[in-house]
Amino acid sequence: MSDEKKLSDDLDDIIGDAKEGAKKVADKAGELADDAKEVAKEFADSAKEAFNSASSENKKVLVGLLAILLGWLGVHKFILGYQKEGIIMAVVGVLGWFLCGIPTMIVSVVGLVEGIIYLTKSDKEFYNTYQAGKKPWF
Repeated sequence: MSDEKKLSDDLDDIIGDAKEGAKKVADKAGELADDAKEVAKEFADSAKEAFNSASSENKKVLVGLLAILLGWLGVHKFILGYQKEGIIMAVVGVLGWFLCGIPTMIVSVVGLVEGIIYLTKSDKEFYNTYQAGKKPWF
C-alpha cells in the first residue's frame, strides 16, 4: 500500500507541477499576446500615419506618369478620385479604337497635357488644386 501511496503522491506532485507550469505558460502567453496586440496597434497606427502623411509628391508623380502613359484610359482621374471624368476618358478612349482612332488620340493628348501640368506644378500647388480643390480638368 505504501508504494501505491508513494506513487499516488508522486503523481499528485507531477500533476501539481504540470498545472503550475501550465499556469505560468498561460500567463506568459497572455503577456506575449498583450505585447503582440500593442505592437500590432503601434504598427497599424504608424502605417496609417505614414499613409496619411505620404507627401503629395508621391501621388503627383504617380498621377503625372499615369496621365502621360495611360491618359487615354483616364486612370489618373480615378487615382485622384474623379470617377465621372475617368469614366468619360475611358469610354471615349475605348470607343475611339472602334471609330477611326481620332477620339482616342484626342483623349491621349488631353492625358499627356494633364500629365505634364501635374508634373510641373509644385507639390503644394498640386495638392491644393487637384486633391484639396478638386479641379477635375487641366
